[in-house]
Amino acid sequence: MKCERHQRLTLVPDRSLTVPPDDQRHIRILPYVSTLAEFHAYDPKAAQVAGMLRDAIQTMAPELRVEHVGSTSVPGCGGKGIVDLAVLYPDGFLARARAILDDLGFRKQGGRDPFPETRPMRVGCVEHDGQPFRIHAHVIASGSDEHQELVWFREALRARSELRHAYEERKRAILASGINDSVEYCLAKEEFITDALKRRKFAS
Repeated sequence: MKCERHQRLTLVPDRSLTVPPDDQRHIRILPYVSTLAEFHAYDPKAAQVAGMLRDAIQTMAPELRVEHVGSTSVPGCGGKGIVDLAVLYPDGFLARARAILDDLGFRKQGGRDPFPETRPMRVGCVEHDGQPFRIHAHVIASGSDEHQELVWFREALRARSELRHAYEERKRAILASGINDSVEYCLAKEEFITDALKRRKFAS
């Protein structure tokens, strides 16, 4: 996540994305609709959507790996409800990763302050069980600092309920202060993530 510039760690495979065979079907990527930031309770269906997208992407390009990251990857953690994916590519496969997402129907990020094409984000929307889920597909170099920091923060939120609750409280406080622009909201919560990463560094 751009505003969540998330040090080195042993990467932990995300085993929460196991998808039943009946759900491993073609996914139609719909146009993305930007909205003001709102707080939504955790929805376990987001992990199902992430798993189906992972399978679709990795079937088309086995050299890529997809991780579900962000708040929707953490059971019990509320937030904007956007399904964040880290689409991880090996050296030399950035253009391939972009092309795969474009072929699946993802669009380039719009709005102000978009990610550069050297570290792109693609967006889309998926309907699952009659419910829309917005998708942010972050194209990230496998093993990079950003990749490892995203995974560390996800695993820390999953393992530590006090950190998860504090993160939710920070999000609610930001919205209560009147910040509901998505970019400004993202920037406002960056301090929380940066502080968590600093504490991890000092503890190691």
